[in-house]
Amino acid sequence: MSPITRPRGSEGFPAEWKEILDRIDRIDPIRYGTTRNHGDGAVSVLSPYISRGVVSTRFVAERLRAVGYRTEDLTPFIQQMAWREYFQRVWQERGDDLNHDLKHSSDHVVSSSMPRRLMEGQSGIHSLDEMVNQLVTTGYMHNHYRLYLASVACNVGQTAWYQPARWMYYHLLDADWASNACSWQWVAGTFSSKRYYANQDNINRFSSTSQRGTFLDLTYEDLMVADVPELLRERCSPALTTPLPEATSPEVRTERPTFIYTFYNLDPQWHSGEEGNRILLLEPSYFNRYPVCERTMQFVLALSAMIPGIQVVVAEWDEFIRDARPGKVLYREHPANRHFRGDEEPREWLFPEVSGYYPSFFAYWKRCERLLRHHL
Repeated sequence: MSPITRPRGSEGFPAEWKEILDRIDRIDPIRYGTTRNHGDGAVSVLSPYISRGVVSTRFVAERLRAVGYRTEDLTPFIQQMAWREYFQRVWQERGDDLNHDLKHSSDHVVSSSMPRRLMEGQSGIHSLDEMVNQLVTTGYMHNHYRLYLASVACNVGQTAWYQPARWMYYHLLDADWASNACSWQWVAGTFSSKRYYANQDNINRFSSTSQRGTFLDLTYEDLMVADVPELLRERCSPALTTPLPEATSPEVRTERPTFIYTFYNLDPQWHSGEEGNRILLLEPSYFNRYPVCERTMQFVLALSAMIPGIQVVVAEWDEFIRDARPGKVLYREHPANRHFRGDEEPREWLFPEVSGYYPSFFAYWKRCERLLRHHL
């Protein structure tokens, strides 16, 4: 198989190495720390590249440190990146438990199906609807609005978290099952000490809106005991399928090492310059379990085209090994790769020493914070 032609990156998310580095260099971690929760805040918009393994959290932090930012300037930004690493550690340790309530069972659920009007961006909460439509058309949603959406779906709409979490993951360019599932569970109270609620005042504050008269225009006390609003009672279960590329046979030279890239590792710097077979392995079984939309798959293909000589293979691991018969195989550790066999290499972590399961992010961050100055 010849190397793939270069698809275009998704709107607002280029698939060119220089442009990705420029995006990192434009981050203002000081403004980020004070404005990140606002819809127009100085967020990094790096999550699609971190989730796809194009750059690591460590790479980003070290590049910012190299331009002169002090550790204290970077701490709020690093803390937010550490959330992503924390969720990855949870997936490492708990595995498929991520698909079930991790700490507490839901006691307020009336349906497992998502409120239709919320999913269609017609909830009547103007700023939230705008962000839902942005998600479906671009693959991006500001993190604070993800919390809003999960709060309305799970806690106001009294929906079990799993199906709406899969729906959001399906549309996200930064689709990361650990981050997505754990965040939804945190909001729903199944992976936290209490459920997260946002009322209209909160949304107005961080959206620079002044909307009134919605089903969220209540005090927190009243919102927590309110019935499911009429607007959220119609339910749906959308069909989610992944459009994978056409399956083809790779050309593998067995005397050379074979580097396996995946949905979570598209780092163009990984073993760059070394001779070898470079295979982007897309396993249908993974995408049947955790489907992503066509835009996300096209983004993956565009990013992979930054890797010289990459070949895209749509097959299960065992099928690839049986048919290609590669010699030495190298891949990066990830919970989705547990069935791979060969030379497993670690990912680049901000805090590689802080591993294992921590029941809360703040217990995890307490350990990380003690190491922060040593690392940066």
